[in-house]
Amino acid sequence: MSTRDLHLRLSQTQRARLEAALHELQTLAPAAAAAAVNVADNIPVNHEDSILKGHGTSDRDGEVVATVCGVVERVESLVCVRTLRARYKPEIGDIIVGRVTEIAPKRWRLEINFSQGAVLMLSSVNLPDGVQRRRTAVDELNMRSIFAENDVVCAEVRGYLPDGSLELHASSQKYGKLQRGQLLTVPAYLVKQWNQHFHHLKQYNVDLILGCNGFIWVGEHVVVAENTDVKEDQQKLAMEADNFTPIETRRHICRLANAVRVLSALGFTLTVELIIQTAEASLPSTVEINKMLGAEFYVQTAEREAKRRAGSLRKMNGAW
Repeated sequence: MSTRDLHLRLSQTQRARLEAALHELQTLAPAAAAAAVNVADNIPVNHEDSILKGHGTSDRDGEVVATVCGVVERVESLVCVRTLRARYKPEIGDIIVGRVTEIAPKRWRLEINFSQGAVLMLSSVNLPDGVQRRRTAVDELNMRSIFAENDVVCAEVRGYLPDGSLELHASSQKYGKLQRGQLLTVPAYLVKQWNQHFHHLKQYNVDLILGCNGFIWVGEHVVVAENTDVKEDQQKLAMEADNFTPIETRRHICRLANAVRVLSALGFTLTVELIIQTAEASLPSTVEINKMLGAEFYVQTAEREAKRRAGSLRKMNGAW
């Protein structure tokens, strides 16, 4: 990350502060910097061992060289290069957020930031009546009442179809249509695999979903109960449709969304703790929501993250 990548109007002082903070962040991760390679760089390996060349590597005159820019990863005898800025590569079980682009026979097609499309079958979602049964022609005619074009949907990756597209499923109550919030798009490599991708921020009454595909959802909290009747939930949502989201909740959603935008622009890995810290950092300094996207808050966020990582490193060294 460099200041050239940020499309901000920085003063000379702000530019110097930001460059100093980014330089300090790079020096705090020497191991990652040492493992970084460019195209055609030699990757040191022990030739006495049987080496398996994985993705991003090639053989040249008996040496293992990198064919992409990234970080070298080693798993036993396998050597590969993980690209830093690549498109989303789905894995079975990934939690993703997507937008419906088309309604086809017995399926919805979604945009999920993948080179291929994604398909959500009618048989892989909960019906409005909540009854587990075979889907009929009537259900197919009423598909638009479940998900319509441009609806935002949360689902899970089930597998690949023969044409290379993804097959999704949303049969659990925690999946489905997302409403009353903001959909953000960030580079997929900034979202790591975590045990939990659904977060309820009780202090804000906001739900935060970190999609593995780089789609982030920040929206008003929705109560989900595993044993409730889906039809009752649909009626409850219909009754609440006329109610407006409280102004305070809207402010929290916008503040958290701007925190995600700032962290993404700076190239920081997105975690729920870092997002909350960034949003709360704007409160004591009375930074307005729209001012969070200004140059000064970017600089303060980079300096704060450099200070936090330096403190964590000192604690680790002290523990040893």
